[in-house]
Amino acid sequence: MYAVSLGDDGAELRPLEVWHAAELLADIDRGREFIGRHVGLPDVVTDLDSARAYLRSYAEKRAADTGSLHGLWSGGRLVGGLLFRVWDTPSGVCEAGCWLEPDATGRGLVTRGLRVLLDWAFTERGMHRVEWHASSANGPSLATARRLGMTREGVLRENYPHRGVRTSTEIWSVLAPEWRTGGADPAHPDDH
Repeated sequence: MYAVSLGDDGAELRPLEVWHAAELLADIDRGREFIGRHVGLPDVVTDLDSARAYLRSYAEKRAADTGSLHGLWSGGRLVGGLLFRVWDTPSGVCEAGCWLEPDATGRGLVTRGLRVLLDWAFTERGMHRVEWHASSANGPSLATARRLGMTREGVLRENYPHRGVRTSTEIWSVLAPEWRTGGADPAHPDDH
């Protein structure tokens, strides 16, 4: 998948590659506390070497067909990312995720980018199920799942120790037949 326009505002979805390490670090640095409220990425990407290592791990996943990483660019600047953290072609199941720096929120970037990736997962790759795991405290992420037509399947209570606090994870999903019949709800503005 190459660069894809996400609308009239110039936002783009592009593969995020190892050579983007400095851009990734700058993106995380601009939103380190905001992003880190619910996900551990800022604790993993702390300097240029760790940014390269993180991007390399996803390059290896892409090569093995077990995951992928995509950047969200706005105004020519990396402002967040979307990923398939898990990609299991034999079972037809994958897990999508995201991060976004604070200045890029509220413009629909995550929802628009995920629509592109979910279309690709279902139509090009033949996936059957896309999962979304989010902290119960992460309202914008839960709203994204709803806008994408996902179904809330349950809550893993206090399953994830994040920065010294046990948090609960909600599991949402959308199935290929649901997506093909209009899984996304474009009427709601994006909180992300």
